[in-house]
Amino acid sequence: MPTLYTHPFSTFAQRIHIALIEKNVVWDVKVVDMAAKEHRSAEFLSINPYGRVPALVDGPLTLVESSAILDYLDAKHPSPPLQPASPEGRAELHMHIKLCDLQFAGHVSTIVFPKRFIPEARWQREVMANASKEVQKHITILDTHLTHRTWLVNEQFSLADIAYAPFLQFLPILDVEVPAHVAAYAARLTARPSVLATRPGDAPVASP
Repeated sequence: MPTLYTHPFSTFAQRIHIALIEKNVVWDVKVVDMAAKEHRSAEFLSINPYGRVPALVDGPLTLVESSAILDYLDAKHPSPPLQPASPEGRAELHMHIKLCDLQFAGHVSTIVFPKRFIPEARWQREVMANASKEVQKHITILDTHLTHRTWLVNEQFSLADIAYAPFLQFLPILDVEVPAHVAAYAARLTARPSVLATRPGDAPVASP
């Protein structure tokens, strides 16, 4: 059985847990105790030299990047499908996941990490404010895409939506004006049972 290395506060690991629930698949789960510095141990670094989660070990295969793990999960357990069947649809799906990671998730983390784990007196407010501006820019573009859509690709709930779910949960604390279509999408997505079941305990709930 594949072994997933994870942590309950990891947004990127949450993606995998959401997909596992959607697929009704069980993997062996090992929680990496970050407070005890297990992610910096020689044992874990031999699995993921970057010292972060998620990481997946399945026999001789080791994957240390969440979108690759999602893609592998969907290929290994194809029902229900979480990717479109057509090459065009799959290309669009991977575009959205890449844009989420490059244009959105990193900036969200810049804001959310200090708000969750660092005393306010130590916040780098200028850095956080610049991240909020980048989030605003991205969700404005995303709002246009969602104008007549329920889900991101082909009106089918997919890995692209799963990629966004952990980060959209934090919209209320990102210091941005949330456009109407993104707000409705976030509420729809974060109300999904798989997302609710894996939500970190201190994550706000997005509302329309």
